[in-house]
Amino acid sequence: MSDAAAAAQTPSKAQVFLRRLITTVILWTVILAGLFSSNAMIADGLFLLIIFLLALAGLAEFYGLAERRGLACFKWCGLVGGALLMVGTFLNLTGHIGTSGSPARVNDFETGFLILFVLGLCLRQLVSRNGASGMVAIATTLLGLMYVPWLLNFIQKINFFPGAEGKYFLLYFVLLTKFSDTGAYVVGSLVGRHKMIPRISPGKTWEGFGGALAFSTTASLVFVHFFGNRMAGMNWFHAVILGVVLSITAVIGDLIESLFKREAGVKDSGRFFPGIGGILDLLDSLLFNAPIMYLYLRHILIK
Repeated sequence: MSDAAAAAQTPSKAQVFLRRLITTVILWTVILAGLFSSNAMIADGLFLLIIFLLALAGLAEFYGLAERRGLACFKWCGLVGGALLMVGTFLNLTGHIGTSGSPARVNDFETGFLILFVLGLCLRQLVSRNGASGMVAIATTLLGLMYVPWLLNFIQKINFFPGAEGKYFLLYFVLLTKFSDTGAYVVGSLVGRHKMIPRISPGKTWEGFGGALAFSTTASLVFVHFFGNRMAGMNWFHAVILGVVLSITAVIGDLIESLFKREAGVKDSGRFFPGIGGILDLLDSLLFNAPIMYLYLRHILIK
Protein backbone atom coordinates (compact mmCIF):
# COMPACT_ATOMS: atom_id res chain seq x y z
CA MET A 1 0.00 0.00 0.00
CA SER A 2 1.33 3.43 -0.96
CA ASP A 3 1.87 6.22 1.52
CA ALA A 4 -0.92 8.20 -0.12
CA ALA A 5 -3.35 5.30 0.21
CA ALA A 6 -2.37 4.74 3.84
CA ALA A 7 -2.88 8.42 4.60
CA ALA A 8 -6.28 8.32 2.92
CA GLN A 9 -7.32 5.43 5.16
CA THR A 10 -6.09 7.13 8.34
CA PRO A 11 -9.03 8.99 9.91
CA SER A 12 -8.62 12.65 10.77
CA LYS A 13 -8.83 13.93 14.36
CA ALA A 14 -12.33 15.21 13.63
CA GLN A 15 -13.44 11.83 12.29
CA VAL A 16 -11.97 9.98 15.27
CA PHE A 17 -13.64 12.38 17.70
CA LEU A 18 -17.00 12.13 15.92
CA ARG A 19 -16.87 8.32 15.82
CA ARG A 20 -15.88 8.17 19.47
CA LEU A 21 -18.67 10.55 20.42
CA ILE A 22 -21.29 8.61 18.44
CA THR A 23 -20.11 5.31 19.93
CA THR A 24 -20.27 6.77 23.44
CA VAL A 25 -23.75 8.21 22.87
CA ILE A 26 -25.06 4.90 21.53
CA LEU A 27 -23.46 2.94 24.36
CA TRP A 28 -24.83 5.15 27.11
CA THR A 29 -28.22 5.44 25.42
CA VAL A 30 -28.54 1.66 25.66
CA ILE A 31 -27.42 1.69 29.30
CA LEU A 32 -29.72 4.53 30.32
CA ALA A 33 -32.67 3.10 28.41
CA GLY A 34 -32.22 -0.03 30.47
CA LEU A 35 -31.83 1.96 33.68
CA PHE A 36 -35.12 3.77 33.21
CA SER A 37 -37.00 0.59 32.28
CA SER A 38 -40.07 -0.07 34.41
CA ASN A 39 -38.94 -3.69 34.76
CA ALA A 40 -36.42 -3.81 37.61
CA MET A 41 -34.93 -7.09 36.42
CA ILE A 42 -34.24 -5.66 32.96
CA ALA A 43 -32.90 -2.41 34.40
CA ASP A 44 -30.52 -4.05 36.87
CA GLY A 45 -29.54 -6.93 34.60
CA LEU A 46 -28.68 -4.78 31.58
CA PHE A 47 -26.82 -2.29 33.77
CA LEU A 48 -24.69 -5.02 35.38
CA LEU A 49 -23.98 -6.76 32.07
CA ILE A 50 -22.72 -3.63 30.30
CA ILE A 51 -20.73 -2.23 33.23
CA PHE A 52 -19.21 -5.71 33.78
CA LEU A 53 -18.12 -6.04 30.15
CA LEU A 54 -16.72 -2.51 30.09
CA ALA A 55 -14.69 -3.17 33.23
CA LEU A 56 -13.16 -6.42 31.99
CA ALA A 57 -12.45 -5.13 28.48
CA GLY A 58 -10.88 -1.97 29.88
CA LEU A 59 -8.81 -3.94 32.38
CA ALA A 60 -7.57 -6.29 29.64
CA GLU A 61 -6.48 -3.25 27.63
CA PHE A 62 -4.66 -1.81 30.64
CA TYR A 63 -2.71 -5.02 31.14
CA GLY A 64 -1.99 -5.03 27.41
CA LEU A 65 -0.45 -1.56 27.73
CA ALA A 66 1.61 -2.77 30.69
CA GLU A 67 2.90 -5.75 28.71
CA ARG A 68 3.87 -3.51 25.78
CA ARG A 69 5.78 -1.39 28.29
CA GLY A 70 7.61 -4.53 29.40
CA LEU A 71 6.00 -4.64 32.84
CA ALA A 72 5.23 -8.00 34.42
CA CYS A 73 1.68 -8.56 35.67
CA PHE A 74 -0.65 -11.36 36.70
CA LYS A 75 -3.20 -10.71 33.98
CA TRP A 76 -5.64 -13.51 34.70
CA CYS A 77 -5.56 -12.90 38.44
CA GLY A 78 -6.45 -9.28 37.76
CA LEU A 79 -9.28 -10.15 35.37
CA VAL A 80 -10.81 -12.68 37.75
CA GLY A 81 -10.42 -10.22 40.62
CA GLY A 82 -12.04 -7.44 38.58
CA ALA A 83 -15.02 -9.67 37.72
CA LEU A 84 -15.52 -10.66 41.36
CA LEU A 85 -15.22 -7.05 42.51
CA MET A 86 -17.84 -5.79 40.05
CA VAL A 87 -20.34 -8.56 40.78
CA GLY A 88 -19.73 -8.42 44.54
CA THR A 89 -20.36 -4.68 44.66
CA PHE A 90 -23.55 -5.11 42.62
CA LEU A 91 -24.84 -7.81 44.97
CA ASN A 92 -24.04 -5.64 47.99
CA LEU A 93 -25.70 -2.56 46.53
CA THR A 94 -28.86 -4.44 45.61
CA GLY A 95 -29.02 -6.28 48.95
CA HIS A 96 -28.75 -9.76 47.45
CA ILE A 97 -26.15 -11.04 49.92
CA GLY A 98 -27.73 -9.89 53.15
CA THR A 99 -26.41 -6.35 53.41
CA SER A 100 -28.40 -3.14 53.59
CA GLY A 101 -26.76 -1.63 50.55
CA SER A 102 -25.62 1.41 52.54
CA PRO A 103 -22.51 3.25 51.31
CA ALA A 104 -20.57 2.28 54.45
CA ARG A 105 -21.32 -1.43 54.07
CA VAL A 106 -20.42 -1.42 50.38
CA ASN A 107 -17.17 0.41 51.07
CA ASP A 108 -16.35 -2.14 53.77
CA PHE A 109 -16.87 -4.93 51.24
CA GLU A 110 -14.54 -3.28 48.71
CA THR A 111 -11.88 -2.61 51.34
CA GLY A 112 -11.98 -6.22 52.49
CA PHE A 113 -11.85 -7.42 48.89
CA LEU A 114 -8.79 -5.29 48.10
CA ILE A 115 -7.02 -6.60 51.21
CA LEU A 116 -7.64 -10.20 50.17
CA PHE A 117 -6.67 -9.40 46.58
CA VAL A 118 -3.28 -8.02 47.65
CA LEU A 119 -2.67 -11.04 49.87
CA GLY A 120 -3.67 -13.30 47.00
CA LEU A 121 -1.19 -11.59 44.67
CA CYS A 122 1.56 -12.15 47.21
CA LEU A 123 0.69 -15.84 47.35
CA ARG A 124 0.61 -15.92 43.55
CA GLN A 125 4.13 -14.55 43.48
CA LEU A 126 5.33 -17.40 45.68
CA VAL A 127 4.64 -19.88 42.89
CA SER A 128 5.83 -17.59 40.08
CA ARG A 129 8.88 -18.68 38.10
CA ASN A 130 10.00 -15.08 37.64
CA GLY A 131 10.81 -14.12 41.21
CA ALA A 132 12.82 -11.08 40.17
CA SER A 133 9.70 -9.25 38.90
CA GLY A 134 7.52 -9.90 41.93
CA MET A 135 7.12 -6.34 43.16
CA VAL A 136 6.45 -5.04 39.65
CA ALA A 137 3.91 -7.78 38.87
CA ILE A 138 2.00 -7.24 42.12
CA ALA A 139 2.01 -3.45 41.78
CA THR A 140 0.97 -3.46 38.11
CA THR A 141 -1.82 -5.99 38.66
CA LEU A 142 -3.17 -4.04 41.64
CA LEU A 143 -2.98 -0.72 39.77
CA GLY A 144 -5.00 -2.18 36.90
CA LEU A 145 -7.71 -3.44 39.25
CA MET A 146 -8.00 -0.10 41.01
CA TYR A 147 -7.72 2.05 37.88
CA VAL A 148 -10.48 0.30 35.91
CA PRO A 149 -12.95 -1.92 37.86
CA TRP A 150 -12.65 -0.10 41.19
CA LEU A 151 -13.06 3.38 39.72
CA LEU A 152 -15.81 2.15 37.40
CA ASN A 153 -17.57 0.67 40.43
CA PHE A 154 -18.46 4.21 41.53
CA ILE A 155 -20.91 4.28 38.63
CA GLN A 156 -22.72 1.42 40.35
CA LYS A 157 -22.63 3.27 43.66
CA ILE A 158 -24.15 6.36 42.07
CA ASN A 159 -26.89 4.39 40.34
CA PHE A 160 -27.95 2.56 43.52
CA PHE A 161 -27.28 5.37 46.00
CA PRO A 162 -29.83 5.12 48.85
CA GLY A 163 -32.09 8.11 49.38
CA ALA A 164 -31.52 9.48 45.88
CA GLU A 165 -32.75 8.84 42.37
CA GLY A 166 -29.32 7.70 41.34
CA LYS A 167 -30.23 7.25 37.70
CA TYR A 168 -30.52 11.02 37.29
CA PHE A 169 -27.17 11.65 38.94
CA LEU A 170 -25.63 8.98 36.71
CA LEU A 171 -27.09 10.56 33.57
CA TYR A 172 -26.00 13.98 34.83
CA PHE A 173 -22.34 13.18 35.37
CA VAL A 174 -22.04 11.22 32.10
CA LEU A 175 -23.49 14.15 30.13
CA LEU A 176 -21.21 16.65 31.87
CA THR A 177 -18.18 14.49 31.17
CA LYS A 178 -18.97 14.16 27.48
CA PHE A 179 -19.82 17.85 27.13
CA SER A 180 -16.43 18.58 28.68
CA ASP A 181 -14.74 16.33 26.10
CA THR A 182 -16.73 17.97 23.31
CA GLY A 183 -15.97 21.51 24.48
CA ALA A 184 -12.27 20.75 24.75
CA TYR A 185 -12.15 19.37 21.23
CA VAL A 186 -14.32 22.02 19.52
CA VAL A 187 -12.71 25.08 21.10
CA GLY A 188 -9.22 23.59 20.98
CA SER A 189 -9.59 22.81 17.28
CA LEU A 190 -10.93 26.25 16.41
CA VAL A 191 -8.77 28.59 18.49
CA GLY A 192 -6.30 26.39 20.37
CA ARG A 193 -2.80 27.86 20.33
CA HIS A 194 -1.19 27.30 23.74
CA LYS A 195 -0.25 23.71 24.54
CA MET A 196 -1.09 22.34 27.99
CA ILE A 197 1.31 19.41 28.42
CA PRO A 198 2.79 18.65 24.98
CA ARG A 199 5.09 15.90 26.28
CA ILE A 200 1.98 13.87 27.20
CA SER A 201 -0.73 15.03 24.79
CA PRO A 202 0.36 17.42 22.02
CA GLY A 203 -3.23 18.11 21.00
CA LYS A 204 -4.43 19.48 24.36
CA THR A 205 -4.51 23.29 24.62
CA TRP A 206 -5.41 25.78 27.32
CA GLU A 207 -8.06 27.23 25.03
CA GLY A 208 -9.59 23.77 24.75
CA PHE A 209 -9.51 23.50 28.53
CA GLY A 210 -11.50 26.73 28.74
CA GLY A 211 -13.99 25.28 26.26
CA ALA A 212 -14.34 22.18 28.42
CA LEU A 213 -15.16 24.32 31.45
CA ALA A 214 -17.71 26.40 29.54
CA PHE A 215 -19.49 23.45 27.89
CA SER A 216 -19.58 21.37 31.06
CA THR A 217 -20.85 24.16 33.30
CA THR A 218 -23.51 25.20 30.79
CA ALA A 219 -24.70 21.61 30.44
CA SER A 220 -24.82 21.31 34.23
CA LEU A 221 -27.01 24.39 34.65
CA VAL A 222 -29.36 23.32 31.85
CA PHE A 223 -29.74 19.79 33.20
CA VAL A 224 -30.38 20.98 36.76
CA HIS A 225 -32.93 23.51 35.49
CA PHE A 226 -35.02 20.72 33.97
CA PHE A 227 -34.31 17.78 36.30
CA GLY A 228 -33.08 19.39 39.53
CA ASN A 229 -36.30 18.41 41.30
CA ARG A 230 -35.34 14.74 40.80
CA MET A 231 -31.85 15.26 42.25
CA ALA A 232 -31.74 15.47 46.05
CA GLY A 233 -29.96 18.57 47.37
CA MET A 234 -29.14 19.93 43.92
CA ASN A 235 -29.42 23.64 43.06
CA TRP A 236 -27.71 26.12 40.73
CA PHE A 237 -24.82 26.66 43.17
CA HIS A 238 -23.92 22.96 43.21
CA ALA A 239 -24.51 22.84 39.47
CA VAL A 240 -21.79 25.45 38.88
CA ILE A 241 -19.34 23.76 41.26
CA LEU A 242 -19.85 20.34 39.72
CA GLY A 243 -19.73 21.75 36.20
CA VAL A 244 -16.27 23.16 36.90
CA VAL A 245 -14.91 20.30 39.02
CA LEU A 246 -16.09 17.48 36.74
CA SER A 247 -14.69 19.30 33.73
CA ILE A 248 -11.27 19.60 35.36
CA THR A 249 -11.18 15.96 36.46
CA ALA A 250 -12.38 14.83 33.01
CA VAL A 251 -9.38 16.57 31.42
CA ILE A 252 -7.05 15.04 34.02
CA GLY A 253 -8.49 11.57 33.38
CA ASP A 254 -7.90 12.00 29.66
CA LEU A 255 -4.31 13.12 30.28
CA ILE A 256 -3.59 10.19 32.59
CA GLU A 257 -4.70 7.68 29.97
CA SER A 258 -2.64 9.56 27.36
CA LEU A 259 0.36 9.17 29.68
CA PHE A 260 -0.19 5.40 29.89
CA LYS A 261 -0.46 5.12 26.10
CA ARG A 262 2.62 7.26 25.53
CA GLU A 263 4.66 5.09 27.90
CA ALA A 264 3.46 1.99 26.04
CA GLY A 265 4.27 3.59 22.69
CA VAL A 266 0.75 3.26 21.24
CA LYS A 267 -1.77 5.76 19.88
CA ASP A 268 -4.91 3.95 21.07
CA SER A 269 -5.46 1.74 24.12
CA GLY A 270 -6.87 -1.03 21.93
CA ARG A 271 -8.62 -1.92 18.68
CA PHE A 272 -12.09 -2.62 20.02
CA PHE A 273 -13.54 0.07 17.77
CA PRO A 274 -11.77 0.22 14.38
CA GLY A 275 -10.62 3.74 13.59
CA ILE A 276 -11.51 4.94 17.08
CA GLY A 277 -9.52 3.08 19.68
CA GLY A 278 -10.23 0.92 22.69
CA ILE A 279 -12.51 0.83 25.69
CA LEU A 280 -10.14 2.93 27.80
CA ASP A 281 -10.23 5.65 25.14
CA LEU A 282 -13.98 5.91 25.80
CA LEU A 283 -13.81 5.51 29.59
CA ASP A 284 -10.76 7.59 30.53
CA SER A 285 -12.58 10.74 31.69
CA LEU A 286 -15.49 8.78 33.19
CA LEU A 287 -13.10 6.78 35.38
CA PHE A 288 -11.97 9.97 37.09
CA ASN A 289 -15.37 11.64 37.26
CA ALA A 290 -17.35 8.74 38.73
CA PRO A 291 -15.66 8.80 42.19
CA ILE A 292 -15.79 12.63 42.29
CA MET A 293 -19.53 12.58 41.59
CA TYR A 294 -20.06 9.87 44.19
CA LEU A 295 -18.09 11.68 46.90
CA TYR A 296 -19.96 14.94 46.23
CA LEU A 297 -23.27 13.10 46.31
CA ARG A 298 -22.50 11.30 49.54
CA HIS A 299 -20.75 13.97 51.59
CA ILE A 300 -22.28 17.22 50.32
CA LEU A 301 -25.64 16.69 48.62
CA ILE A 302 -26.95 13.87 50.81
CA LYS A 303 -25.52 13.75 54.33
